[in-house]
Amino acid sequence: MVDERAQLEVKTLGESRIDSPLAALLRTGRTTQHYVDESDRVLLDDTVALVAARGVPVDELPGFEPGGPRRKIFFDPSKTRVGIVTCGGLCPGLNDVIRALVLELTNHYGVRRIFGFRNGYQGMTARYGREVVDLDAEVVAGINEYGGTILGTSRGNQDPNEIVDCLEQLSVNVLFVIGGDGSMRGALKIAEVVAERGRRIAVVGVPKTIDNDIPYIERSFGFQTAFAKATEAIRAAHVEATAFPNGIGLVQLMGRHSGFIACYAALANNDADYVLIPEVPFSLDGPGGFLAHLRARVVERGHAMIVVAEGAGQEYLLDSATTLDASGNVRLQDFGRYLRHRIADDFAAAGVEANLKYIDPSYTIRSVPANPYDSVYCIRLAHAAVHAAMAGRTEMVVGRWRGRFVHVPIALAISSRNLVDPGGDLWMSVLEATGQPPVFA
Repeated sequence: MVDERAQLEVKTLGESRIDSPLAALLRTGRTTQHYVDESDRVLLDDTVALVAARGVPVDELPGFEPGGPRRKIFFDPSKTRVGIVTCGGLCPGLNDVIRALVLELTNHYGVRRIFGFRNGYQGMTARYGREVVDLDAEVVAGINEYGGTILGTSRGNQDPNEIVDCLEQLSVNVLFVIGGDGSMRGALKIAEVVAERGRRIAVVGVPKTIDNDIPYIERSFGFQTAFAKATEAIRAAHVEATAFPNGIGLVQLMGRHSGFIACYAALANNDADYVLIPEVPFSLDGPGGFLAHLRARVVERGHAMIVVAEGAGQEYLLDSATTLDASGNVRLQDFGRYLRHRIADDFAAAGVEANLKYIDPSYTIRSVPANPYDSVYCIRLAHAAVHAAMAGRTEMVVGRWRGRFVHVPIALAISSRNLVDPGGDLWMSVLEATGQPPVFA
């Protein structure tokens, strides 16, 4: 119990002493801002049974520090310099977060110098020679209408010592890292070097994962836009499938380890007959396997629609050469294409006609602007990140837990992966909507 509570504690650079600019507005009656009670906690557990099972007093229950503005802040805004970097793959909402960070820092806190580092951590490493961009309200005006990131991005590990050298040379007090688990691992290393040097530089993350696979965060930004856009591909494949004799639509969606996009997109569209995800093993062959079930359904109904997450079925591709990307992640084999050929071969061997259309819209999905819901979420995440950083919080990311914005230690956010629960209500909804069997064996 003690260890679990310790994992939830957020590090701070020191005691906050400076009146928040927002507090001054409150005194003048120009805002109705409510400040966070820093002694409060957003409980980790959400049911009476879970709370009771711990068998400890209420004040010992594990919980997250709530996000939001503080009456006292650590950094003097007039002397604060801020850096912003975007890392990893593209995701809807990156520009929304950049814009909201800049506007919150300038309009509400009065920070005057904000640096944008180009092309991820490369922009903070001298040998790449990337330019440093000055960010202000004029520079970020309207960027939320576009996909991608105005700062550019990259993958790959860089030397945290060189990155901290860069921060020291520019007298940066706060670094905002917008990225996924690999980027947050890098942010944690940066924070560790900062601590080793005895510097007071806050490192705060805004977690970005289009797959929605970061734990202790209910929803990652861009996820809703991604699965909404994915429904367009499913709709197109379904139209193709229903237009031809024995038509089969096959759509591969993003989801290296987690099948959330595939599940939500299939439910939103409700045309899928099958959803295959990494969390639920399946057999392709045999009387009870996927291929036999698919062939029977097509013969019976005249068409079928399949949605597959990119990380599904990797066990069928173990003979392929394994390579790593720039971040050290194993490159996935293309199971969608493999499945396409296996379906064609299976129908041909059975003497059954098949008209299969395969769509992989991955890059189309991740490069679009955020939808209105994600835009609002990005703004609120950015506000929470700024409030945390100005109050001196560090080595943490912002997110939502139990409907509240919270501070999550980076070490905890990268400790595991958020997965679709094969016994949970989301997967049960998928099974009910598609009518597919719980197991292909």
